[in-house]
Amino acid sequence: MTSTVPTLSAIETRVLGVLAEKQRTVPDSYPLSLNSLVSGCNQKTSRNPLMELTDTQVQAALDSLKGYSLVMESSGSRVARYEHNVERVLRVPSQSTILLTVLMLRGPQTAGELRIATERMHNFADISSVEAFLDELSERAAGALVVKLARLPGARESRWMHLLSGPPAEPVYDAASAPASAAPGDASLGEVAALKLNVARLESEVAALKALTARICSELGIADGA
Repeated sequence: MTSTVPTLSAIETRVLGVLAEKQRTVPDSYPLSLNSLVSGCNQKTSRNPLMELTDTQVQAALDSLKGYSLVMESSGSRVARYEHNVERVLRVPSQSTILLTVLMLRGPQTAGELRIATERMHNFADISSVEAFLDELSERAAGALVVKLARLPGARESRWMHLLSGPPAEPVYDAASAPASAAPGDASLGEVAALKLNVARLESEVAALKALTARICSELGIADGA
C-alpha cells in the first residue's frame, strides 16, 4: 500500500468522510449501500458545505476512490456496499482517521471543536491529545495531511484543515508571529459553543424521553413519579 494519495475532489472527500463517519456511528448499517451513502453526503447536519449530490455523482466518486484503493466494494450481496480503507492506504491510526473525518465533513475546526465533534467516534482524553495527533498528521514524513491555519481576528485558537483536497486558500499559521497562547484549562469560544449545542441536544432528548415515559405510564394507569 502507498502512503500518499492524489488530490481529491470535494465530492470524493465528502464520500470518503461519510464512509469513515458511518463506520463508527452506525456500525450495523456499515458497509454502506449507494442510497445510504448519498443520504449521508446530503444530510443537513454536521456538514459544511451542504451538498445535493446525485447517485451518479456519488458513484463516480466511489469508482475514482476505488482506483486509489481508498474505497473497497463488498461482494456477496445483491446490493453493492462500500467501505473505506483510509488507515491502510495512508498508514495512519484510527484516531487520526477520525480527526480527518470531521475535517472532511465539517471544514476547518479548532482542536477544541474537534474534540467535541468526535465524541461519538472516539473519546479523546483532552485537547492536548487531539493536538498531538494533529501535529503527527501535519509532520508526516510521506506528506502532511493537515495544516494549521492562521488565527482569525478575535479568535483565541487557530483552526486546522485537511489537505486531501489540496493546499489551503487561507493563510497558514506562523508560530513566530503568533500571540501568546491562552492559559491552560481555558476553554475556547468554539469549544464553549459546541458544548452549548451538545447540552441543548441532550436536553431535547431528555424532554422527549420524559414525554414518552408519561404517555406509557398514562396508558398503563401507573402514576408518573417524574
